[in-house]
Amino acid sequence: MTDSSATVGPDRQAELAAGLAQVRSRVDDACAQAGRDRAEVTMIAVTKTYPASDVLALAGLGVTDVGENRDQEAAGKAAEVAAAGVRPRWHFIGQLQRNKARSVVRYADVVHSVDSVRLARALATATADRQTPLDALIQVSIDGDAARGGALPDSADPGSGLEPVAEAVADAPGLRLIGLMAVAPLGWEPERAFARLAEVADAFRAVHPGATALSAGMSGDFEIAIRYGATHVRVGSALLGMRPTLR
Repeated sequence: MTDSSATVGPDRQAELAAGLAQVRSRVDDACAQAGRDRAEVTMIAVTKTYPASDVLALAGLGVTDVGENRDQEAAGKAAEVAAAGVRPRWHFIGQLQRNKARSVVRYADVVHSVDSVRLARALATATADRQTPLDALIQVSIDGDAARGGALPDSADPGSGLEPVAEAVADAPGLRLIGLMAVAPLGWEPERAFARLAEVADAFRAVHPGATALSAGMSGDFEIAIRYGATHVRVGSALLGMRPTLR
C-alpha cells in the first residue's frame, strides 16, 4: 500500500489527524453516554469537495469508510485513490439520478439514498455484472417532503412508499437491503428528527429484521443520532475543516 501520509503536506496531515482525534473522541463519548458498544457505530468521512490526497491521508490514519454525494466528483476521486493502492469502503450518500446508477455501482460499496422503486430497479440492472451485492439503504423522508428526497414511511404509494421501495431492493439479486438513512429536515430540532427516525426504524426492522443499519447524523448533531440508534454517522466539516465552495 502507498504511504498515504506522504500525499499531503505536514500541516494538512496534522490538521486531519487532529480533526480525526476530536471526532473519534466525540463518538466514543456519545456511545458511552448512550450505553452503546463503540463497535456498533461507523464513522463515514464525507470528502465531497476535498481532494483524493485527503482521502489517502485519512486512510493512512486508519479511516476505512469514505462518503461522497456527487458522482461526477466521486468517480474520478475513487479511481485516483485506487490507483494509489488504497481501497476504502465507498459510501454514496447523495441523491442519485437513475442515469448515474451504472457509474456509481462501479466504485460504491454502499448506496445510502435509494428512495424510489425506479431507482432500486435502475441499481438492480446496473449491478448485473458485479461480483458482490451492492449494500443499499433506503432514504426516509421524515417530514413527508418528497422534494428533498426520501421514501415516505406512512405511504403505500407503489413508487415511493417505504415498503414498496424496500420490497424492490430486497427482491433484487444484485442488491442487499441493510437499513435506512435520513437527513434531519430543515427547521426540525435534531432530537425530534432522530426520535421520529428511530420509530420508523423500529417498525421497519419488525418487517425486515436483517436491515439493522441506520445512517443518521452529521458533524453538528451526530451525538444525538447515536443516542437514537445511528450505526453510521456522516462527518465532513468536523473532520476535514470548512469545505471549499462548490463550483
